[in-house]
Amino acid sequence: MTDLGIAFGRVAFVMLFVLNMGGLLTWVERKQSAIMQDRIGANRASIFGFRLMGLFHPLADAIKMLTKEDFRPARADRVLFGLAPFVSVFFALVAFASIPFGDVLRVAGREIPLQAVTLNVGILYVFAMLSLGVYGVMMAGWSSANNFALLGGQRAAALMISAEIAIGASIMGVVMIGGSLNMMDIVRAQGHLLWGWLPAWGIVTQPLAFVLFLTAGIAATKRIPFDTPEGESEIIGYFIEYSGMKFGMFAMADFLETVVIAGMTTSLFLGGWQIPYLVADGVRFPWGGAIGLPHLLVVLLQVGAFVVKVCAMIFFMMLVRWTLPRFRYDQAMRLGWLGLFPLSILNIALTGLGLLLWGGPA
Repeated sequence: MTDLGIAFGRVAFVMLFVLNMGGLLTWVERKQSAIMQDRIGANRASIFGFRLMGLFHPLADAIKMLTKEDFRPARADRVLFGLAPFVSVFFALVAFASIPFGDVLRVAGREIPLQAVTLNVGILYVFAMLSLGVYGVMMAGWSSANNFALLGGQRAAALMISAEIAIGASIMGVVMIGGSLNMMDIVRAQGHLLWGWLPAWGIVTQPLAFVLFLTAGIAATKRIPFDTPEGESEIIGYFIEYSGMKFGMFAMADFLETVVIAGMTTSLFLGGWQIPYLVADGVRFPWGGAIGLPHLLVVLLQVGAFVVKVCAMIFFMMLVRWTLPRFRYDQAMRLGWLGLFPLSILNIALTGLGLLLWGGPA
């Protein structure tokens, strides 16, 4: 297999995983909210009489949006109005490329990193892609020639900037402990054991950073309780003039950003693909003894662990989405600039002090 074929395979796996997860979340959100509200949820769409708990609803929604009228306001900017949803989806999709979903696959004497794009500054790449997504939102609000859409776009830009700054500051403690900006190196650094038995996951070494990052990450996805850019009850939303599949693409971008934040939380704070006591050649217990396992089985277990952790984080983010009411715009801004950001700076100082007292990075 050529290097080009290997690279294409890694990228294809990540893109298919993220796209399918984003599409499936439209069903997960309906069913999870139904369970929380003691109702049935989506279950009507069927194919040849089979309903499969409503799993055909995402397909029905896609067909519906593809066949609906593609409305465009008369005064809208034709080029930017059509380009905005593509920009939002593109940057949300490519942001996942630097997140590792496994360690290394060894095939025919070759080592294949299980990561779509291997970068020494992978964290900066993910932040850059998430930050560029704000252009799609602002383009949608401005090009719609609608004051309410413009207000929603401005809200989204302000919210995403404050959230991204809090995200960047909150993860600096993890970077300081891991000693690298490479996502793969950070995940591997979480594989060593504290006191000989406790996995050094980010949630253990950086509990405050975990709470701050997750809060700011939920804000970056522009979903409840930080959905002021959409604000349907206020007749405000950056995509208020969109219909059909363009509207669906903005919704898909939000779901894709949810998957990216869940993947980053998993990699930075939940050990990524790490499984406690599982190493490259099997299981090694801290109290002694080991169990040898085939390399391929170890790789499959690592990939499976990563997927399960991502799904668990998505479940929790959906739980928050259906539990908390929306923050007012001023409350969201105050939380970002006067709450998350100062606490993130405090966490950096405490992490630096801890490294000075107990040793350098892993």
